[in-house]
Amino acid sequence: MTGPYPEPPPQYGPPPQQYGPPPPYAPGQPPYAPGQPPYAPGQPPYAPGPTPPKSNRGVVIAVVSIVGVLAVLCAAGIVAAVWLVNRENGGGHDDSDEIAGLIDYRLTHPDWLERDHLQDTEQPVYKMVPAAGGRHFGIWQRCAGDVYDKPVVEGRAVHSLEHGAVWITYQPGLAKADVDKLAGKVRNNDFMLMSPYEGQPGAISLQAWGYQLRVDKADDPRVDKFIRRFRETASLEPGTPCSNGTTE
Repeated sequence: MTGPYPEPPPQYGPPPQQYGPPPPYAPGQPPYAPGQPPYAPGQPPYAPGPTPPKSNRGVVIAVVSIVGVLAVLCAAGIVAAVWLVNRENGGGHDDSDEIAGLIDYRLTHPDWLERDHLQDTEQPVYKMVPAAGGRHFGIWQRCAGDVYDKPVVEGRAVHSLEHGAVWITYQPGLAKADVDKLAGKVRNNDFMLMSPYEGQPGAISLQAWGYQLRVDKADDPRVDKFIRRFRETASLEPGTPCSNGTTE
């Protein structure tokens, strides 16, 4: 005995066996080897999740935009082609809607439809009466639904036809009831004008560029057919207005 307490008895045989799971690491030691991180360098402490799929939204938007532009261009091309056909055919029409008595100078006498401008001192000569096309003056007759009670300068009215107007003329002795009916078809309608014309064959005559129709009465249904078919569509200068011509 070296102290106030007795020494413990000596232990014989193997050390006592421990029961239960061993501690995760030795007492006083970190849970990993000194100098080593708890995971491999450059790796996160957990398994990486799956990579999210890349979005194709930008590609989809680009494809849709291209398709839209192509559709607009195709539509514009179709409209332009239809307009060209209509211009050459006087507006395009169904054979079942033919206008009896229509004179088509574009077909029979295209050489009468010259488009040169005349000097104010020149006097044009036309082979159709009234003129339905040909050389004309640089200033046109206003054709914004204008009803003239006196004859207009023919070379100016022809220029109006080039813009797409329908020019209605009548013999000065036409009954007032017919004159009023014709005026009702012209007023407030752009690309229309009307005036008396001394010496024309037939009581009433309608002119568009390259086309002419003569009728006896204002209520002839062919009058409205002619206007519907050729007003603006017979133009050789589409988009050119009638509103700023002369009213002399």
